Amino acid sequence: MIRRLIMLLALALALPAVAQDKLPPAPYAYRQLDNPALEAKAKALMESLRCLQCQGQSIADSDAPIAGDMRNQVRLRIAAGEDPEAIRAWLIERYGDYVSFKPEIDSMTWPLFAAPITLLAIAALILRRRYTGRTKA
Repeated sequence: MIRRLIMLLALALALPAVAQDKLPPAPYAYRQLDNPALEAKAKALMESLRCLQCQGQSIADSDAPIAGDMRNQVRLRIAAGEDPEAIRAWLIERYGDYVSFKPEIDSMTWPLFAAPITLLAIAALILRRRYTGRTKA
């Protein structure tokens, strides 16, 4: 009985090792485009997109498999002549606003941009009242 429990425990601990990505990397994950101008466009776009696994790195800097797949998609679409902003819009539609380091202001995100300005204005009013309200006696 104990032997079976140990065997099941060993099997359960080995599952994450078996679940690793065994697919080869995408063709353009680690290979640049032949045209330097197109590669520069792709690199600029990749530096403005966030890796979904690393979360703090751009897909240009990340070695995560999903970042490699995203780099491949960016390079393939740039090579096909697609506009970088159209590629960004496609990735945002696919993965959400979080994928972009440059979020757009829309009806859902404007409070995030307005809150710091509002707080600074309130702080300025409080400080103004505090220092101009005093009279010298």
